[in-house]
Amino acid sequence: MKRTAINRVVHLELHTGDLPGAGAFYAELCGWRPERIDTPHGIDGGIVEGQVKRPLWLPYVEVADVGAVTDHARILGATVLLEPREGPAGWRSVVATRAGGEIAFWESKSRSAPE
Repeated sequence: MKRTAINRVVHLELHTGDLPGAGAFYAELCGWRPERIDTPHGIDGGIVEGQVKRPLWLPYVEVADVGAVTDHARILGATVLLEPREGPAGWRSVVATRAGGEIAFWESKSRSAPE
């Protein structure tokens, strides 16, 4: 049996069309307040406002090669919602399946730097 690496969730975003409403709801319900935190070994998260049909939670999974994982997801039948894209801290992509929902892949620039 072939062993595969276990990829961990490193970030969780709530995508919503109502940022103030979602922020107020979670502030009252969970006591969450906006703040910047550094979590090198834990999970962080945020709320992102945009045009979405319904609010959804989007987990980001850390991978070694965002392009290869995105291609593999496509081969497995996923729809690529966001092709691999570079940002200041790394690369990300987003895929979706009817059965599995949406998931984002994250490749950190610091992870790919030579040691």
